[in-house]
Amino acid sequence: MRWTSSTLLSSSLMLSLIMAGCGNSTSATHPTGSAKLTSTKGGTAVIALTTQQSPTWFFPLRSQVTDTVTNEELELMMYKPLITVNGHDQLDYARSLARSITTNAAGDIYTIHLNPKWHWSNGQPVTAQDVVFTWQIMKAASQSSAPWTFWGEGFGGFPTLWQSVTAKGPYTVIVKISSPRNPAWFIRNGLGQIIPAPKSVWDRYPHNMNKELQYIQSIANSPTNAAFDVVDGPYHFSRYAPNNYWSFVPNPHYDGHQSSLSKVIYQYESSASNEFTALKTGTLNAGSLPPSLLSAKSQLTGDTVIPEYVIGFNYIVPNQNPHAPGGIGQAFQSLAVRQALQMGIDQPAIIKDFYHGYAVMDDTTLAPLPKTPFFDPALNTNPYPFNPQKGKTLLEQHGWHEQNGVMTKNGIKLQFTLIYASGSTAGTDLAELLKNDWAQEGIKVNLVSEPFNEVVSHGASNASSWAMIDWDQSVGGWTYGTGYPSGGGLFSSTGSENMGSYSSLQMNQLIQGTYEPGTTAQTLQRMYSYENFAAHQLPVLFIPDPAQIIVHSKNLHGVAKSFDPAGAVFLPNHWWFSSH
Repeated sequence: MRWTSSTLLSSSLMLSLIMAGCGNSTSATHPTGSAKLTSTKGGTAVIALTTQQSPTWFFPLRSQVTDTVTNEELELMMYKPLITVNGHDQLDYARSLARSITTNAAGDIYTIHLNPKWHWSNGQPVTAQDVVFTWQIMKAASQSSAPWTFWGEGFGGFPTLWQSVTAKGPYTVIVKISSPRNPAWFIRNGLGQIIPAPKSVWDRYPHNMNKELQYIQSIANSPTNAAFDVVDGPYHFSRYAPNNYWSFVPNPHYDGHQSSLSKVIYQYESSASNEFTALKTGTLNAGSLPPSLLSAKSQLTGDTVIPEYVIGFNYIVPNQNPHAPGGIGQAFQSLAVRQALQMGIDQPAIIKDFYHGYAVMDDTTLAPLPKTPFFDPALNTNPYPFNPQKGKTLLEQHGWHEQNGVMTKNGIKLQFTLIYASGSTAGTDLAELLKNDWAQEGIKVNLVSEPFNEVVSHGASNASSWAMIDWDQSVGGWTYGTGYPSGGGLFSSTGSENMGSYSSLQMNQLIQGTYEPGTTAQTLQRMYSYENFAAHQLPVLFIPDPAQIIVHSKNLHGVAKSFDPAGAVFLPNHWWFSSH
């Protein structure tokens, strides 16, 4: 039975309806320290979505403008990726559709061996044909004439490096690429983009991929459509009320770790204070604590509070496109201007005052926490520490002169609008601090807040409408998903996520170097060279990377243990309630 009413329920009313339908039965005991807890079969976990974010795309291949952690998290409730990584940033074939991936001696052919244990919820096996069909969608959505653009264009060499993807029997897929590549990079960032869709359900227009893409787009945000009934992930979509909640129930045919919970609900949060109140009263079982409320965490007496860092980095995007308003794109193309802007970012103060110590200094394309071998230790020292006076002097040395309080050169003013994501006190405070500190350098900033879903819609395609954006909402910027932190999609001249239109031949070459095969030492050194170049050349402006302060009910277990630091997503099928 589905709720058909579109009326928005209050948190307390929703909780009463949820709990009325929960049936619990004791099933096992779990040791925790010196005590043993009795697990309870069933129960409903209510999870807070990131403030002012709603899911907008449920099809397993996201479009460029819907590539958010929120959409990824809810998609992964229903669909399994070809490969996953564990909390130590290692390939985890036990949780992957792929049982193994091998390469030939030349390094240009990858053979994917699917694990035959995985099935769709209608009983049909997940096969090589599903993988090939999914690749065909990815490829079609990367064409210039496509009705929507696949988010992964430019990542993992897709689509230009990929020559063919073919099925060899029901459980083997052969991927041919045009030249040898670093296997760690290609498996994670290339093959890791594949989240198969069931061909038997979605292949509506086998001879017209544009119609197929239009069909997908027409129902991608309609999760109750029958096309979403066939899944291979741990949950089925159940029902929703727009801008209120999205609920899931266990997939009884799931071949992985079965959910102990009887229902999972993702709840929309209009503000951080409302989320805090819901966590405090128990209306929410899991969520996150914004930095502005860290001082009040002692009030969460029924909850556990844990900081978790994700594999990624945090940044602000200056629009370097020639079509940016007021000629500001030309100004941002100047390294001296970007250096001055970076010198005007007081990272120590931001970490201390806004994040209460739960953040790390970030000066390149990978933050130092969580620890991974990919972070260049030489970048523990920020190449552009906070020094607005030095930044102002640098601008003057490069021909900028202050006129009526604003640095000006050749008729172009360092005066622009910073658009930032609403919904976070710390995010607003950060924007205000940037405005004030940049003013010391003669840089005048106007602040405009927009909902997150609007902020991420800005990019190269509408470059004339924006100058600078910050979407982090104090929960971090970019996460690497399958975990190999190369920058092709982000900072190559043709990257699909290169929102600021940054372009550098040397950057392109360094990124290309991270793709090349070699020894572990060689591939790491190439990664370090890329990170070092980014730290000094500033394709974007780097800001502190905050921890996600995860909060969950004390009687809800497995939340932190199963948290995915690569994708920054929860895995509720590993959670369980204990009885009181």
